Amino acid sequence: MAKKLQAIVLNKAIAIFVLSFGFSQSGMAQVVQDTVAGGVVMESPDADKIRINPSKAKDPRTATLLSAILPGAGQVYNEKIWKVPIIYGGITTTAYFVEFNNRRYQLFRDALRISRDPNIDPSLNPFPNLNEDGLVRNVNYWRRNRDLNYMIFVIIYALNLVDAQVDAHLSAFDVSDDLSFELKPAYENLYAGSGLIGLSFKINF
Repeated sequence: MAKKLQAIVLNKAIAIFVLSFGFSQSGMAQVVQDTVAGGVVMESPDADKIRINPSKAKDPRTATLLSAILPGAGQVYNEKIWKVPIIYGGITTTAYFVEFNNRRYQLFRDALRISRDPNIDPSLNPFPNLNEDGLVRNVNYWRRNRDLNYMIFVIIYALNLVDAQVDAHLSAFDVSDDLSFELKPAYENLYAGSGLIGLSFKINF
């Protein structure tokens, strides 16, 4: 009996999740294409129109190539200049932390070399209070941080390329600022003749 009750509760919880966050099937309207002056219009019932304007289309290959040569150049080509400060802000910040962590790494690396070499004056060690284990931990820590920032730099560069290409692909679409969505009650039939009342979130496009 307890297992059956748990199964009922579990099924109802799943149904609530589906009803609360799932898309209503009725919201997936059929797309209708109609030729108009200046491009193609795609529209669905009770939804705003999406107009394709070929005159505004950008070449994805050109945008990607420009961003590969100079980060942000593809965004300028796509007429999304406001993204350029974001890209260079990320690049500048990452470059600063790369330099900072690399400087600390080299400092502790030199200190470790001094502590291991009996031919070098120990007074040259900038961290005389740290033993060899402490120096090794710091060398590994700052090197790991430096390498992580190198990876972040590569990610920012890759995102710069992806963003330029995606924006170029979508440049011909003129989408209204308004989104058509609806939140309404819904009823779900469960097994054993029981039912569940919840909310349905529907998006029309």
